[in-house]
Order: sequence, then structure tokens, then C-alpha cells
Amino acid sequence: MVSVAVPIFNEEELIVQFHEALARAMNGSVDEWEVVYVNDGSTDSSMELLRGLQALDEHVVVVELSRNWGHMGAVMAGLHTASGDAVILMDGDFQDPPEVVPKLIDEWKRGAEIVVAVRRSRQERRKILSLLFPLFYRVLGALSDYPIPLNAGIFSLMDRKAVDSLIAMRERNPYLPGLRAWVGYQNSIVYYDRHDRAGGDGKLSFLSRIKYAVDAITGFSYKPMRLSFALFVLCCCASVLLGAAMLLLSGNPVAAAGLGVACAVFFVGSLLLLSVGVLGEYVGRVYDQVRNRPLSLISNVHRPCSRIAAGEVVLRNGGLAIQTDGMGNREQSGIRAA
Repeated sequence: MVSVAVPIFNEEELIVQFHEALARAMNGSVDEWEVVYVNDGSTDSSMELLRGLQALDEHVVVVELSRNWGHMGAVMAGLHTASGDAVILMDGDFQDPPEVVPKLIDEWKRGAEIVVAVRRSRQERRKILSLLFPLFYRVLGALSDYPIPLNAGIFSLMDRKAVDSLIAMRERNPYLPGLRAWVGYQNSIVYYDRHDRAGGDGKLSFLSRIKYAVDAITGFSYKPMRLSFALFVLCCCASVLLGAAMLLLSGNPVAAAGLGVACAVFFVGSLLLLSVGVLGEYVGRVYDQVRNRPLSLISNVHRPCSRIAAGEVVLRNGGLAIQTDGMGNREQSGIRAA
């Protein structure tokens, strides 16, 4: 079964049309499916419309949150509720087009465990966002310690093992595209053209988008923290140059004094930056420990085919022969040469 998780917040204008389009896409792709709509504290008639859809379509699951928890809170609630072997995440405003969903499912059927929908182009009525989004992705690509697909939001398909890995991390400020890239597994990309909203206004405020960007950079990059080391080297070089210039101009007491003061300022500043950099390294290790991300994730375990005949040796470890009886139990038979 394939699940689709959709966060909903005040989308009464689009819910019915969106579900009709999504149902057409799913019915032509898989036999068993469900769509999990997460009502994130909507103040309009979104909840009533969702319950109406549920009465008409047995594929609909409605999750009602206790209040508005924000976009990522609704997304994670959808991941916790979805029960499919694969879970598709998408927004319910038609910016993530339902007609792309079958392409994601096809890639999953071919063996991909995470299928990321990457925007080939995007339409955005708010011009400031159309300028800031490309700039943000360039900065994130330059700073990130992990390769994160750029121009990609939550729109994606994840196999059950990837979903379980994300849920197990329990991060308080998750940046889903970064976590999705961090867990690894076999990835595939589907390109699409992102449209503007079919109706209404975007529900994420400008400040919320700024916080999301900060979560992305601080959650997957130590480069800003290690900037102190680069500034330390720069200040040390400036101090050396100023000191050399002071010695060369020793015949001019006023110039030599000015250069000496500047040299001392840069030298002391470099020591402070070095101290901040060293402290930042320790803070980064504390941050890693608090996040408690696993050191590795197992995708598959490939074991050798063992002979199951009763009494036949199936494993020798350091000269110790291990045998199986007819029930698959192991028994030691003595020391033999391996």
C-alpha cells in the first residue's frame, strides 16, 4: 500500500478539487492506497470538508491536531500516521501537482527507496520569494556538510525503512529535505514544474520561512561555527603584515606607533577568534550528542545461503564447527580444521 500525507491549514477553497485530482492519480497507479490529511488547526471549514470526503471515500484518513503546530509539525504527524509501504509527502495547494505522483511511484517500483521531486522551474506570485529561494539554495549548497538536492521541498516518496529512520530521530527543529538526504538509501530524482497556488494565499509567513532556512543551515552545517578559524588566520596575517610594516617604518615614530597599536589589536583579536573557534568545536560535539542521530543506518543485510540439512556443517569460526539439527538449532561438534 502507498500512503500520501498532506498537511492542511485553511485550504477550504482547494480541498475538494485537490482530492479529486489526487484520487485520479492514485487509482491509475496502485491498487491499495490511502491519503492522510493532517488538519493543522484550521480556522475555516477545512475540517468539515475533510470529514465529508472521508464519508464519501474510504481511502481518506483525517488527522486533527490539537492546535496549529506549524508546517513541519503537521508533516511529522502525517508520517507517524501513514501506514503504507511507501509514503508520499506533498502540499495540498496544487503547487505540488498530483499528476507527478505516478512518476514517483514508478521510480519506487523500480527499486528507489527515496524519490525526490526536484523543481525544474517555479512560478511564484510573490516576487521577493522568487528571488530569495534560488539565493537560499545556493547558500545551502555551499554550506551544507552533506549533499542535499537543491530546489526540492517536502514533495517526495520515501520507502517505509526511510520513514521509520526519520521518525526515530525525533528532531525538534527538523529540516526534512536535509534529513531525507542524510539517511541515505537508494535515491532517485523526478523533475517537475512547480506552479503557483491554485487559490488563496500561502500560509507560511516570511518569518517562518526565515526560521526554516536557519534550521536548514544550522542543522546540516558547521561551517558558520568554524568561520572563527578562518577569521583567526586572516587576523594573524594582518597582524604579521602590520608588525613588519612597523619595523620598516621605525624611522617615523608616529607611523610606527600607529602600526604597532593596529598590530596589537589584530593579534589580540586573533586570539579571541581562536578561543571562540575552539569553544565552537566543543559546542558542536555537544550539539551532535544532544541530537542523538545514529552513527549509521542499515539498508539491507545480505547473508550467505546456509545449508539447512540436519547435521551438516554450516559455519566454521576459528576452527570451531557449528552444526544445525533438523529444527535449525545450532550445536557444537568439536574442533576441526577450517
